[in-house]
Amino acid sequence: MAAARPDDRLGFLLSFRGELTGVRIRAALGVVGLPPRQAMTLMRLAPGATSQRELAAAMEIDPSQLVAVLNELESSGLCERRRDPADRRRHIVEITPAGQGVLERMDEAVREAEREIFGGLTEAEQTLLRELLDRVVVDPAAHECGE
Repeated sequence: MAAARPDDRLGFLLSFRGELTGVRIRAALGVVGLPPRQAMTLMRLAPGATSQRELAAAMEIDPSQLVAVLNELESSGLCERRRDPADRRRHIVEITPAGQGVLERMDEAVREAEREIFGGLTEAEQTLLRELLDRVVVDPAAHECGE
């Protein structure tokens, strides 16, 4: 039996395409000087203030990892944390006006990168790809993030 070619293996194909896509997206994020985890955090904060616990759950990361990300964003003036007056144990996180400006510049750079990467796909194909990727089972807790 002949060994499968790498492009016949979905895991290899997804990994390779993902690495190339990651390189292009990180280059786009270079416009604002943020690593992907910080950029994703700002995107999650765009709709409005949220609790630190809810943010960690939405991002599927350990709360202690989120603290490190928020420390960096807060020291750069891109977000702020404050105690919830109704529950002093709870922290509320919010994007700052400076963070909103960074997010707008970043969004345009990422939008351009995505046009390059996915330009060969129709809107329907992009929707299908998104749906299929949402069904791929990867437990983030079982893997260490390299950033």
